[in-house]
Amino acid sequence: MQFLCKEYQDGNPRVRGLVTDTRIHLVPSLNPDGYELAREAGSELGNWALGHWTEEGFDLFENFPDLASALWAAEERRLVPHQFPNHHIPIPEHYLAEDAAVAVETRAVMAWMDKNPFVLGANLQGGEKLVSFPFDTARPSPPTLAAAPRPLDYEDEHPELQETPDHAVFRWLAISYASAHLTMTETFRGGCHAQDVTDAMGIVQGAKWHPRAGSMNDFSYLHTNCLELSVYLGCDKFPHESELQQEWENNKESLLTFMEQVHRGIKGVVTDQQGEPIANATIVVGGINHNIKTASGGDYWRILNPGEYRVSARAEGYNPSVKTCHVLYDIGATQCNFVLSRSNWKRIREIMAMNGNRPIRLVVPGRPMTPRERLRLRMRL
Repeated sequence: MQFLCKEYQDGNPRVRGLVTDTRIHLVPSLNPDGYELAREAGSELGNWALGHWTEEGFDLFENFPDLASALWAAEERRLVPHQFPNHHIPIPEHYLAEDAAVAVETRAVMAWMDKNPFVLGANLQGGEKLVSFPFDTARPSPPTLAAAPRPLDYEDEHPELQETPDHAVFRWLAISYASAHLTMTETFRGGCHAQDVTDAMGIVQGAKWHPRAGSMNDFSYLHTNCLELSVYLGCDKFPHESELQQEWENNKESLLTFMEQVHRGIKGVVTDQQGEPIANATIVVGGINHNIKTASGGDYWRILNPGEYRVSARAEGYNPSVKTCHVLYDIGATQCNFVLSRSNWKRIREIMAMNGNRPIRLVVPGRPMTPRERLRLRMRL
């Protein structure tokens, strides 16, 4: 925060451009109660572990709804996308109950995500030095009638991995952070506590490394438009004050580079033929089975890797519109606007609704109408 404010006031063109063109939200601590416990205990002998949970005993990173499992169950029943969406999956009702085992902080973050149309996010953690991206949830193996015999040295350490439809984009985002970090890709010494799990790249899919259900990353991806990753800043989960300056230098360029990636891909506005914005319109990118929605002002942002994409905009009551959008390597999203024309089906539904969703009675020429029929005709007209 100090860096952005100071550099902006000093006229740094890079920071000025970033602050001017980006809405930046910063959360200093997601778990302030836990941090206070860890600070009082100090960093020696693993006392920092006391700060992993909230005062109520919740692990925030596993306290969000497990929407990934719900999506995969719907896929197995062939309900996606006609009966079960592949995006903006609603929060289960039982999860929103007052007596649900949900932390206050978790509820606050979910409400915050619903209020703001976030595009890109990162949660900063410690204890390792890598970038983790979704899915964090491991997909259960499909049941089989007869299990195949396994060799004696078979190790079932890693459940079946399920890549997100945006796997290539998530890898790009993760590499943009890890490659700009001063030491994150120096994995020749191994990981912090075990062997290197990142294939010497400093990035890993969460389910491959540390599978868990109900993570904030998976929830953000499946419930909102936001692509979120976890950045593990260093091996020491609670570094001493004397080490903070070097930690800042290690991560400064990575933080700036990562934030700039929000301006990669396509963006635009969806309007009707009168120029009025259409909220909650669906943006579909060909070849990527994960859609997003427009915000209240009809605007949208979609992070994509460089390439050519067939993109369509759809909204209830409107005819869909399709166009080809090109994404370049340079930072700067490609403008891709859509104008939708009204569909006749919307008018037909309106007429049916006015008639109580009953078939409209045919008026026979030459036969006088009853007062009720005349009233219904007038209402329809």
